[in-house]
Amino acid sequence: MPVPDVLSAPSTLEEFHDRLAAITEGLPKRLRQCAEFVAARSDRIAVSTVADLAAGAGVPPSALMRFCRIMGFTGYSDMQRLFREAYVPGLPDYATRLKTLKDREGGSPGALLAEFVDAGRTSLERLAKTLDEDALNRAVGLLGRADTVHLIGLRRAFPVASYLAYVFDKVQVPAMLHDGVGLLDHRFALRATDALLAIAFAPYSEETLALAQDARTRGLPVVALTDRPGSPLARLSDAVLLVPEADFGAFRSLSAAITLALTLVVAVGAVRG
Repeated sequence: MPVPDVLSAPSTLEEFHDRLAAITEGLPKRLRQCAEFVAARSDRIAVSTVADLAAGAGVPPSALMRFCRIMGFTGYSDMQRLFREAYVPGLPDYATRLKTLKDREGGSPGALLAEFVDAGRTSLERLAKTLDEDALNRAVGLLGRADTVHLIGLRRAFPVASYLAYVFDKVQVPAMLHDGVGLLDHRFALRATDALLAIAFAPYSEETLALAQDARTRGLPVVALTDRPGSPLARLSDAVLLVPEADFGAFRSLSAAITLALTLVVAVGAVRG
């Protein structure tokens, strides 16, 4: 007897895993393969294509699409959206942020400067208190041994990635910036002796996650600079450096991220001599 489609999709990851556990035993062979693979590797849903996930489960993409519908989703992208949104702390759009600041008292340029300086100071103090030194040492070791350090960070993370590329060049460490120009990801430039340093903050760049996934699949070291332990990038990395950025009016600076990036470059340069 065919398995009936579930009418409503899970709205949380907890509901997703509860439903998955409830239906797995009653599924036909290929759909059960999908369920078992997803249960074991749910961290891949946010960053994998339907073809990649189907290949991992050992089933055709059509079987995975059928599995998504049984779970209550309209398709794979609908299921993937649940996992991606679980990592994104919904911030208001920029028009709303500007209106909020405009409506506040003391919104002069000088007052705004004081507020952003204070937010930057808070970010740096948090970084000093919370930095995982073991993770930093591990990251320096991985990057220090690489022939070439590949860098990717798009959207809000792009200034950090481009700054890293600049400083790596100044300390004479071979580095390549993957900037996404022309929608080229240059993944085939990564060699077995290289390492990837990926930077991503919520909302996480799909291109950054895809390159990190590809590097990890090929066995290359991946170092992440990200904003929270549960980010999808952290799950793909061998060393995770967390950056706690304070915000003012929902605008988040890069004070701590740039400071940590500079620390990382100088430490790697020192290791390489």
